[in-house]
Amino acid sequence: MGFGKALLVILGVLALGALVVGGCGYKGYHKAIAFDEDVEEGWAQVENQLQRRFELIPNLIATVKGVAGQEEKIFLGIAKSRESYFKASTPAQKAAAAGSFESALSRLLVLKESYPELKSNQSFLNLQSQLEGTENRLAVERKRYNDRVKHLNSFCRGITGSLYCGWADVEKAEYFEISDEARTAPKVDFSSDDG
Repeated sequence: MGFGKALLVILGVLALGALVVGGCGYKGYHKAIAFDEDVEEGWAQVENQLQRRFELIPNLIATVKGVAGQEEKIFLGIAKSRESYFKASTPAQKAAAAGSFESALSRLLVLKESYPELKSNQSFLNLQSQLEGTENRLAVERKRYNDRVKHLNSFCRGITGSLYCGWADVEKAEYFEISDEARTAPKVDFSSDDG
C-alpha cells in the first residue's frame, strides 16, 4: 500500500469522524433548542391558565353575588316584614308590615316566575365547579411545565449536553414552585364590601 492510499484512508477516516462529530453536535444543538422551546411552550400554557383564573374567578364571584344578592334582598325583606308584623302594636303598624310582607312576596313570585328555581344554589355549584376546574387545569399545566424543565435541566447538566446548551445559548430553567402564600387555601368572599 502506497503513501497516497494510506493518506486517502486517513483523510477518509478523519472526514467520517468529522461527519459523526458534526452530526452529533448538530443533533445535540437542536436538542437543546427543542428542550428550551418545550419549556417556553409549557410556561405559555401555565400563563394561559393563570390568565383564565384571573379573568374567570372574579366574574363568577360577581355573578354569584348578583344573583344571590337579589334573592337575599327578597328573603331579608320577607324576614324583616314578618318581624315588623309581630313587633307591631297598632293595627296601622300591622297593616304597614303586612303590606311590606306582601310586597316582598310579590317580588319573590316575580323572581320565581322568571327563574323557575332560585339560582343561588346553581350559581354556587357552578362557581365551585369552575374553581375546581380552573385549579385542576392549572395544576396539570404546572406539572407539564415542570416535566419539561426537568428534561432541559437534566440535558444541560450532562457533559455533552452542557456543551450543546452553551453553543445554543440555552440555560437551565426554574421550576414552577408554590409560594408560601399559595400554600394556604384561597379565601372566597361573597360579602358586599368592596373596600
